[in-house]
Amino acid sequence: MGRKGSPRSPQAEGGSRAASPPSPLWALPEELLLLICSYLDAQALGRLAQVCRRLRFLSSRDVLWRRIARGCLNSGFTQLGTDLAAGIPVKERVKVSQNWRHGRCQRETVLKWKCNLMPWMELDGEYLYLSQAENIQAYQLCAEGTGLQRHPQAIFSGHQEDVCRFVLVNSHIVSGGGDGSIVLHKLHGSYSIKFSAHEQEVNCVDFQGGLVVSGSRDRTAKVWSLSAGRVGQCLHTVQTEDRVWSIAISPLLSSFVTGTACCGHISPLRIWDLESGQLLTCLGTDFHRGAGVLDVFYETPSLLLSCGYDTYIRYWDIRTSTRKCVQEWEEPHDSALYCIRSDKNHMIASGSSYYGVVRLWDKRQTRCLQSFHLSSPTSSPVYCLRFSTTHLYAALASALHVLDFTTS
Repeated sequence: MGRKGSPRSPQAEGGSRAASPPSPLWALPEELLLLICSYLDAQALGRLAQVCRRLRFLSSRDVLWRRIARGCLNSGFTQLGTDLAAGIPVKERVKVSQNWRHGRCQRETVLKWKCNLMPWMELDGEYLYLSQAENIQAYQLCAEGTGLQRHPQAIFSGHQEDVCRFVLVNSHIVSGGGDGSIVLHKLHGSYSIKFSAHEQEVNCVDFQGGLVVSGSRDRTAKVWSLSAGRVGQCLHTVQTEDRVWSIAISPLLSSFVTGTACCGHISPLRIWDLESGQLLTCLGTDFHRGAGVLDVFYETPSLLLSCGYDTYIRYWDIRTSTRKCVQEWEEPHDSALYCIRSDKNHMIASGSSYYGVVRLWDKRQTRCLQSFHLSSPTSSPVYCLRFSTTHLYAALASALHVLDFTTS
C-alpha cells in the first residue's frame, strides 16, 4: 500500500506565497491615524509600537506624547504650554518623568571643598555656575553621565567677601556679596563692573530688563539701572523695616517681591512697584514672628512660590482680585526650607535645613512625593538646587551632589 502524500503548500502550488492584502488601516490619511492614536494613553501607545515598524514610528510622534507630557512631572512643559526642552523627544521625556515620580536615579557627589560654605548656583544647559567663597566658577557639564568637568572653565571674581547670591541672565552674571557690593560680569569677555550697593551684605539679587533689584541685611531693597550710561545708578531705595533674605522681579517687569526675616513687619512677603518703588500689597498676615522667607520663585506673572523658616511651601495667586495663598505644603520633618524650584507646571523641588534633604512634590497632592538624603553623617542645609529635565543638582555646605534620572 503506497504512502499518502502530504498536502502541497501554497508555495509549491504557485511557486511563491501570495502577497497578503494591505491592511485597510494604511488607507487612512496620516492625520486621521494620528487623531485615532491621540485617544490612547502612554501604556497603549507603548503596546502599539510593538506591532510593527510603521506603527512604532507613528506612535512615537511628539504630537501624540505632548498631551501626556503636560500631565507629567518635569517633562519640559509649563502650565502655559511652553516647551522648555525643545529638541528632546517628548516620548523620552515622559519615560524619564516616571523616574522622577518614583525616585529612580543614580546619585553622585561631583565636587567637594574643604571648608563649609553657603554656595549658590545657576544652570544654563551647558555649564553649571557655582559660587565658592568670593568667586563664581563655571563647570562644563559632561556630554554623558552625571558628572562635571573637574576643573572650572572660567572663574568670575570681584567681591572681597563671599558671594551671597547671583543670577545668570542674558549672558551676564549679577552677584551680591558679603562686602555690600554688586558685581556685573559678562560671560564671554573680560567686561565687569563693581559698585557699592548696601551698608551690609547683599543677601539677594535679581536682574531683568536692564534693572537689578537687591536686598540686604541693612533693611533696605534697592533698584539699580544697568542701562548704558546709567550703570550702577540707584533708582529707588525701599525701607523694608527688616532684613531682606530673598527677592525676585515679576516676569511682567512691573513689580518685584521681597521676602524678609519677619521680625519687624507682620508680613514678610511684600510686592513693590518697580517704577516708583511704592508698596503695592502685602501677602499673608498669618506668619508668626521669625517666619522669614528664604526663597521666592515666580511660576507665572500671577503665581508665586515661597518658602522659609516656617517649614511651609506656599503658593500665592497675586492677581489684583485675589492676592492670597491658594495652596500650601508642610515639610514633614518640621525643618526650615532654604530653597525651592519649580518646573512651572506640576513639580516642586525643595531643599531642607537638616541632613541635606531634597524633596519632590506634586502640586496635585498634599504629601511629599519623594525625598533624598544627601548629607551624611554631618548635617547640612541644601542651600541651592537646580534641575533640568534629566538631572537635579544640590549644593550643600561642603559638596555638590547630582541626581541622574535617566537611569532605566
